[in-house]
Amino acid sequence: MTEYGKLYAVNGRYVLQFERLFAYKPEVVFRCVTDPDYFTKWYPFATGEMDLKEDGKIAFDDGEGTKYEGIITEYQPPAVFAFREGADLLRIELENTDDGSRMTFKHTFDDRSWAAATAAGWHRCLDALVMLVNEQSPEWPDNGAELRGFYREAFDSN
Repeated sequence: MTEYGKLYAVNGRYVLQFERLFAYKPEVVFRCVTDPDYFTKWYPFATGEMDLKEDGKIAFDDGEGTKYEGIITEYQPPAVFAFREGADLLRIELENTDDGSRMTFKHTFDDRSWAAATAAGWHRCLDALVMLVNEQSPEWPDNGAELRGFYREAFDSN
């Protein structure tokens, strides 16, 4: 069962947090998170161009003429991968569990009005990552509107 994301405020900013459990150790999951060939299959707008080290750059292209870079802020295989995309911070932490690993994904941002749409997008992307880790081709079901509605309702009640 897929877990839904949570939204909370920290120091005047907003954080979306998701957790996913894997039957694989962090080393396997970390490879799928950071290997450019895998990264492009689950992360939006990724080009596959990335310099995997602290202060390394990640190239993005929205497919509509906008190209931009992310900057890696932490790179500690197989436990932490974090980077900035503009003012946003994305952080992925992996830890061992008795039967695999737990991934905690956090996206810190400023504009709460985007929270439901952003949560729906990450929910779908992380589901694709789970499929990749499990050696399945990612599927992108047409559930974006349903997820946006779910998150809008969940976050408006907070």
